[in-house]
This record gives sequence, structure tokens and C-alpha cells, in this order.
Amino acid sequence: MRRLTALGSLLAAGLLAAACSAGAGGGGTATGPAASTVTIDNESGALWPCNFSPFNGSDTSVSIGFVYETLAYDNPLQSGKTTPMLASSWQWGAGNKSITFTIRKGVKFSDGTPVTAADVVYTFNLLKKYPALDLTGAWSVLSSVSQVGSDQVLMNFSSAAVPDFYFIAGQTPIVPEHIWSKIANPVTYADTSPIGTGPYVVNPCTKANITYTANKHYWQPGEPHITKVEYPAFTSNNTANDQLANGQAQWGSQYIPGIKTFYAAKSPNYHYWFPPTVNVSLVPNLKNSLLANVKVREAMSYAIDRAKVSLIGESGYEPAANQAGIVTPTFSSWLDSSAMAKYGNYAFNPAKAKQLLKSAGFTMGSDGIMANAKGQKLAFSVINIGGYSDWVASMQVVTQDLKAIGIQLTPQNLADTDFDSDLFYGKYQLAYYDQQTFGPSPYYELRNWLDSSGTAPVGKVAATNYERYSSPATDALFSAYAASTSPAQQHAIVDQVEQVMLSQLPIIPVVQAVDWYQYDTASLTGWPTPGNPYAQPSAYAYPDMEQVLLHLRVK
Repeated sequence: MRRLTALGSLLAAGLLAAACSAGAGGGGTATGPAASTVTIDNESGALWPCNFSPFNGSDTSVSIGFVYETLAYDNPLQSGKTTPMLASSWQWGAGNKSITFTIRKGVKFSDGTPVTAADVVYTFNLLKKYPALDLTGAWSVLSSVSQVGSDQVLMNFSSAAVPDFYFIAGQTPIVPEHIWSKIANPVTYADTSPIGTGPYVVNPCTKANITYTANKHYWQPGEPHITKVEYPAFTSNNTANDQLANGQAQWGSQYIPGIKTFYAAKSPNYHYWFPPTVNVSLVPNLKNSLLANVKVREAMSYAIDRAKVSLIGESGYEPAANQAGIVTPTFSSWLDSSAMAKYGNYAFNPAKAKQLLKSAGFTMGSDGIMANAKGQKLAFSVINIGGYSDWVASMQVVTQDLKAIGIQLTPQNLADTDFDSDLFYGKYQLAYYDQQTFGPSPYYELRNWLDSSGTAPVGKVAATNYERYSSPATDALFSAYAASTSPAQQHAIVDQVEQVMLSQLPIIPVVQAVDWYQYDTASLTGWPTPGNPYAQPSAYAYPDMEQVLLHLRVK
């Protein structure tokens, strides 16, 4: 599974209007213990430590959604599709600077203790007291959280923060005050016997396997229909892939080479879907004088054969990106096609790339490298993560494409930690990277690339915006988006951000990263599909995996 980065200082997101009604509960239960069991197949690279703290980034994908729940579920694949969870409704206040949640009645933790508004207030104030637990950066925008009456929670923001709904309501797990208030150090708490409101309890966990069984106190009537979930620990992709192909697991979430032959051809019940989520981009350090020249970046964008990178580097699984930075088809409704056409869609065009460099004063040297009148050559190092074989292969294609127009790249395939250090501190010339900042609109990824509040001078750690782009006008667009609950206005603002991407090219998207997802329909129905994308489908996507499990039914 591709790593997911969760920086506490990620500068927020979420997309929603005012109030919503309660979600519908299910009815009935599945028959047969074997039929109502789902086995997850996801190579995580290590054995399970059996820790389930929802505030530890290493444990969130096995705790949030299975055991712990959030106030709402905000579907990142369907903008504005929100399901009330522990909050039955909510209402924005004046100027969208506050929001009031009504906490659902009749919900109990898995130990039978009722959930109250006080538990919600406690949870958020716990994150304020211990910032290391605040994985979503809730308190970067919150100013206070307090109880109102018997069942409501009032959250005030330091400024309008509509997009932060996604993180605050949709990504922050609620924990029981009667347990967590007695923990001496919540930051180091392993939470080996987690108590939450989710559809499952851990019963038991070993290094080799996590077994989740149905929570008898779960608040949605008749749920979960899937009464047991088995989650084996796989340290090898090959072993995990074999189990999927043999039908020993029903829900896969990993890369499978030659998936049509190895997996899909084995049974008409075997299916896969790889929805694109974020861009994998060539990231220029804009503090480099040559890369600061927009015509150099334009030439790079025209020179890269994105379709070839997709085919060779990503086996065609991860589609070509576009220079507007809008991930498609996931966010196709947000793509400004007329703006793309204005710039020729930045379609593969080496001749145009050479023309741009010539107009910028660069001429081809005898060594095949473009240089300016000062003798400065368009020769750069590019850092990459050496452990990602697909990225290494992709960069070989990019290197060949740029060489053809006189730009020399020297790849440096680094270990994860070395790559992160060089990227975050700005000690690089070019980088190949995806931020994994995914939310229910393009705003989330684009803001983390372009908003100057997330960046820092070279030599200091940037939380986001690693290319060091800065534009007060672009910052103002993100602030305007954050103040609006109007979908039409939000679309208009993103259109303007696309103009920035197309005219200024602060980053150069190459391909689109995807969610890995395989599913077996032999005995189960209700899986998310391209025609019914009710949740992000990978088992490692939280709390989305809860929505998948609550939708599944035995045939």
C-alpha cells in the first residue's frame, strides 16, 4: 500500500452546506457464519502491533471506521454527499465562522456506556491539550469547542472554515471520556483494547491477524450484516496477491502486476476498480533561478509524454494527469475544459517545448543540453523515492522526454526519510511526489500545493507547498472558497485556481495516483463501483471502510 501522509498542520478542507438529516438504518442479519465473514487482503509490509489508538497515524487505518466513528461521513468521491453519523444534524452560524452539531441520541460505546455531547467536547479539547494527537490539524482553525444544552456541541472558528468540515466532522474520531480521561499519557497510549461506537470490536488481535466481530451495542439497527472481518498481516505483495487470486480473501487493496490475467481472469466474480485520487507531479524548486522561469516549466510540461509514463511506469493503472491539476474522472465536473483548450491542453509537443526554450533565450549546446547566454545549463537533479519501483520507472520516461528537448535530469533515488527531509527543507532542484491530500473536491490537493501559509523558506520545514510558491492573489482564492457554502461559487473559485496552474505551472502533474481496490462478488453484494461510488473503496481508506462494510450484504 502506498504511504499516506498525515501532517497535523495540513491546512484543512471539507465541503458542505448547512444541516443534514439522519442516515437510514439497516434491517435484518446475514445467515451463516462463513457467509457473513469478509477477509481483507492488503499488504502493509509488517506484522500487526495490535495497537488501535485513533490518534496515532500508524494505527488509524485499523481503528477509525472499524472501532471508532466520526461525527459525519463526507464522501471524497462525491462532492457534497454527506452521511450523518454520531451527529444527527448540524448548522453553520453567521459568516460560516461557527457550526453547531446535534449529537445523535441512543448511541452507546461498545462497553454499553451512552455517548453524550460531553464525549465530543472532551475529544476535541483532548486534541487541543495534546497537539500531537491532532492529526487533522483541527485546532489550526478552531478557537473553541463547548457543549450547548444537553445534546449540542458548538465549535467556533478563528475564520470562516467551511472546507474544514471534512477534517473536523469526517476525519476526527470520537473517544469515550470515561476511559480516555484516566489515561496518564494519551500521546503514547497504545489502546490495545479499544472501546468505540463503531460496528466492530477487536476480538482478538495477534501479530498475524486482526479479527473484528460485530459490536452488539451498535446503534444502526440490523448492522453490521457482515458479522466478522478478518484482516491478516501480509509482509509480501506476492503472498497477498495469491490469496486474492485463490479466493481466500474477498476485499483487496494493493497493486497486482498483470491484474487482468493474474486476478480478473480467474473468476467472473473477480473485479477491480482504481479510482484516481491525487496527482503525482514533477515539483520544481521555485527558488532555483532557472526553474523560476515559467517558460522552462511550460517546456517541461509540453515535453512529457504523460500517456507513455502511465503505460510504462504505472502499467496503465494510473492515468495521465492534466496541467490544470484536476483529477479525472473523479472530479471531471470541476475541470475547466475551455481553459485547458486555451493552452493547447499541454498535449505532448516536443517541438513547442523547444520553441518555448528558444524564446526564453536558451540554445542547444554541443552536449545536447540547453543553456542561456550566461552559460547556465538546463541540467537538474531530481529526487525520487527509490523504494517505489513504479516511480523509478516513470522517472526514466520523464528523463528521456526532457533529454529530447535539451533538459538533462539526473535522478537521485532516495530512501523515504532522506527524500522527505530534502523535500520538506527545500534542499532539492526537482522532485517527483504526490501529497496524498485527498478530499471531496480539488480544493484540498490544490490548496496544499499552492497556499503560501503552508510553505517556508529554504532550510526550514514546509508543511505543504514544497515548491515554495507564493501569490497573495492565489491565497485570496482559497480564503474565498473557505468562506462559501455555495457549490457554484466554489466551482468558480477552483476555475481561477486552474488558471494559475495553467499559466504559472507551479507544479507539473504527470500521472494520477489511484486507490487500489479488488472485490469478489461470489457471495457478497453492495460493493462500491464506478457507477455507485458511495465511498472510497480501498480497505486502508478510513473511515470509508466502515461505509463499505455497512453496505455489504450476503447474497
